[in-house]
Amino acid sequence: MAEYSRRRVLGGLGAALAVAAWPGLAAAAGKALNRAALPGGGGSIPVIGMGTWRTFNVGEDPELRQARTQVLAAFFEEGGGLIDSSPMYGSAQSVLGHGLEKLGYPDSLFAADKVWTRDGGATRKQAAESAASWGLERFDLLQVHNLLAWEAHLETLMAMKEAGEVGAIGITTSHGRRLDQFERIMERHELDFIQLTYNIRDRWAEDRILPLAREKGIAVIANRPYQGGSLIKGLKDRGAPLPDWAGEIDCRTWADFLLKFIVSHPAVTCAIPATTSVEHVRENMAAGRGAMPDAAQRQRMIETLAAA
Repeated sequence: MAEYSRRRVLGGLGAALAVAAWPGLAAAAGKALNRAALPGGGGSIPVIGMGTWRTFNVGEDPELRQARTQVLAAFFEEGGGLIDSSPMYGSAQSVLGHGLEKLGYPDSLFAADKVWTRDGGATRKQAAESAASWGLERFDLLQVHNLLAWEAHLETLMAMKEAGEVGAIGITTSHGRRLDQFERIMERHELDFIQLTYNIRDRWAEDRILPLAREKGIAVIANRPYQGGSLIKGLKDRGAPLPDWAGEIDCRTWADFLLKFIVSHPAVTCAIPATTSVEHVRENMAAGRGAMPDAAQRQRMIETLAAA
């Protein structure tokens, strides 16, 4: 799907100049990340993506825009794919567009955005505005953000997918809100993706939502993998040591530990941590490499964190 979503704004010469300016991008192909299959035989994406809530809402500040471009460059250098944003996130979409243009729109980009308006008739208009902010012709994925006016938006998104105006469609929620309604929509409608909060502490989706996603072949994006940052910050601030056995699943940092727990769930396709730090991007992406925990190790991880 991603091959058709990019507008080659810079053209061949511009893309070559972008690689020259960001030489790490040329090495991206050598960075092997674990990948998860997309629904309907639509290829695969790396299991670690990137969110932009709060982190990319920096307005027109040139220094902050440059810093976010460096974050994007590191993400793609490490083999990244899915980036998620929303009209709800202030200037995040235009900041993304600025950075992607500087980088020559890397081919691995899987662009995911959302429709977020109470006006059920404004689906296409808002999607077009968001795509223009990114500098794209179309998105790989469009989602109804937090089920706002979901019936009208989902109907239009289905028509857009049928017409080839978007690659895939889905719905989102966070903080465990409106789960019963979320489940009913999954049962009654043909969705490609869902997005929800899932991490080692917030595991409510394991009861019904994740099993249903597996049953219906729906891809799952996990948001708030660090509980908005508080989970990993708390572990680091306390100086909590990784358990001795963490090396068995190729964990070197708490980022490895927390993200590997999420993406090792058999229903989860991709986790989308958000950050403003190049160092943290590289930590996050490392979690997508190497061994993944099995069911017994996942339970051990839950017990380890409870005691940390």
